[in-house]
Amino acid sequence: MIEGSLVALVTPMTADNELDWDSLHKVVEWHLEQGTNSIVAVGTSGESATLSMAEHFEVIAKVVDQVNGRVPVIAGTGANSTREAIELTEAAKERGADGCLSVTPYYNKPTQEGLYQHFKTIAGAVAIPQILYNVPGRTGVDMANDTVLRLSEVPNIVGIKDATGDVDRARDLLARVASDFAVYSGDDLTALELILAGGKGNISVTANVLPADVATMCALALAGKADEARAINDRLMPLNKALFLESNPIPVKWAMARMGLIAAGIRLPLTPLAEKFHEPLVAAMKEAGALPANG
Repeated sequence: MIEGSLVALVTPMTADNELDWDSLHKVVEWHLEQGTNSIVAVGTSGESATLSMAEHFEVIAKVVDQVNGRVPVIAGTGANSTREAIELTEAAKERGADGCLSVTPYYNKPTQEGLYQHFKTIAGAVAIPQILYNVPGRTGVDMANDTVLRLSEVPNIVGIKDATGDVDRARDLLARVASDFAVYSGDDLTALELILAGGKGNISVTANVLPADVATMCALALAGKADEARAINDRLMPLNKALFLESNPIPVKWAMARMGLIAAGIRLPLTPLAEKFHEPLVAAMKEAGALPANG
């Protein structure tokens, strides 16, 4: 079971929005040096919705090859077509991913039974560990805890990324699922409380900017050192909030470009961070320690 900080990795792009393989290599290596526990490639933060199939597969392959077993690599393989999700999941397995992250089908608004059958069918088709991903704020569909509980009984469905931000709901799920089913936060604002309640880690946007701090905070929380973890979390909180001034990954890619980690490329329909948010994001980055206070 993966524990700790799982970075929701951005996909670096050049100024003309082509994939930036050199920056991807540098950022992945930086995460390994900084103590990130797992890399989640081509998820929401990785702009999977605007990558071609070929690009999607190539990002997975390059990350897997570079990581070379040093940490687990999870590939985003969700789709609102069950057949397409199976194709993506098969491709991730073929390219050596350690597991897959599969988002609830967006736009077509399946019922709870439809969600159950969707994920059960993918799991039955591809023998690879699979993590469910519930983010109703983006998909327009919310997977109930009862449905997650049913799916947790499918052998290769091993966990869920809960991006609802509802810690009470996560506590209810944790009380009902088996101990070998991992509940991860998908919300940096509430991740600490979810881990302290029994969650296994945080699939984090903020880790793109301050990977060592997020990894340390998660490790302390998992060890039950709540006060020490909370001290780091309190410092990170303004940044956690600022990284959602506009839709993810608009702010985080701008922040990383400001740090010199990547170029500023982002694909339509997403646009670069609005100028009115530059100053508050820089202020939050300085407060969290991502930029020098006088820089």
